[in-house]
Amino acid sequence: MSRVAKKPIQMPKGVEVKDVDGVLSVKGPKGTLHLTKPAGVSFSNDNGLVQLGAANADDLKMAGTVRAILANMFTGVTEGFTRKLELVGVGYRAAMQGKDLNLSLGFSHPVVFKAPEGITIVTPTQTEILVSGADKQLVGEVAAKIRAYRKPEPYKGKGIRYAGEKIIMKEAKKA
Repeated sequence: MSRVAKKPIQMPKGVEVKDVDGVLSVKGPKGTLHLTKPAGVSFSNDNGLVQLGAANADDLKMAGTVRAILANMFTGVTEGFTRKLELVGVGYRAAMQGKDLNLSLGFSHPVVFKAPEGITIVTPTQTEILVSGADKQLVGEVAAKIRAYRKPEPYKGKGIRYAGEKIIMKEAKKA
């Protein structure tokens, strides 16, 4: 049985939560996020203490999931989320052109990635990419799409990897 749903969430200062027609809206300094509340999950806000509940034991699992997503939404609208990507390889580089990310990844053409609404992409150096935004799921999805252009290969380790990601290297073929 889920105990996550029973734990209340302390709302940070400057954050507002509204439940309008089954849609939870979280508004903060970094933006507004929306979540459709599943059937069977109840929501209550008592002076900055958010509590989720369930109609029956089967819905308690979903209430725990909604609680975790709501806690991430609170973090997102106050602090935001960031994923760091690193480019490893000779000639691999990234540069911003307006809102578009221009990647040179060893192809015969440059790869252009357009940032979706609510996502900020920054390139502090030619081999680093910072993807940030308020929505944790969207930040992770954008970072995964950029990484998918050239995943790290296991022989030389070239490609786009998450910061701190360990690549298990294979031994080269012996003659």
